[in-house]
Amino acid sequence: LQRMLAMAVEVDRSPTCSSRKIADDIFPFLLNIPLRSQREALLNTMESQLLRCRLLELLFQHSCDVPTTSSMSLDKVLYLLSHSSVLPQFQDETATWQRWEEMLQYLSLLLLSYHTFPLSSEHLRTSVSDRMKLIAQKAKPRLQDSDGISQLDIQLKMNDFISRMQKTLGEPFPPQIQEKLFMLQ
Repeated sequence: LQRMLAMAVEVDRSPTCSSRKIADDIFPFLLNIPLRSQREALLNTMESQLLRCRLLELLFQHSCDVPTTSSMSLDKVLYLLSHSSVLPQFQDETATWQRWEEMLQYLSLLLLSYHTFPLSSEHLRTSVSDRMKLIAQKAKPRLQDSDGISQLDIQLKMNDFISRMQKTLGEPFPPQIQEKLFMLQ
């Protein structure tokens, strides 16, 4: 399945468009996966970083109070961090801190997926034929304007996020949450 999805993303001249279409079709099924281990298996084994990034973006947009229409960037990741509530209650009964921990896991996975396609891998947003030309020219990927965020931006958004978690969970955080927060920062 993962190989077929990766190929489906690549066959179009615009992998970005095809990943959006495929993610829009898969997203309702992702919401209906009953167990966290099954959701993680789907997301962790995805061969297409672009598709995984889009699915995670949809998941966080779904939990946002005020969704944004901006394109994927580091600035949007910070926006999702600030405006996403804890992930929707899936069919499995989990403690609140475990839902926050799952959210942190997916935020880290989103950052990793996003980092993979625009900042390395020579423009996964372009078609395979155009990508070969870019590789031959040794063209460097271009950063978006909204990728220029400062350490202060990150620290302020993380402090906000931690405050929201403290209101819900109290202190001290479980060790799993502390580990994921450290990894995310």
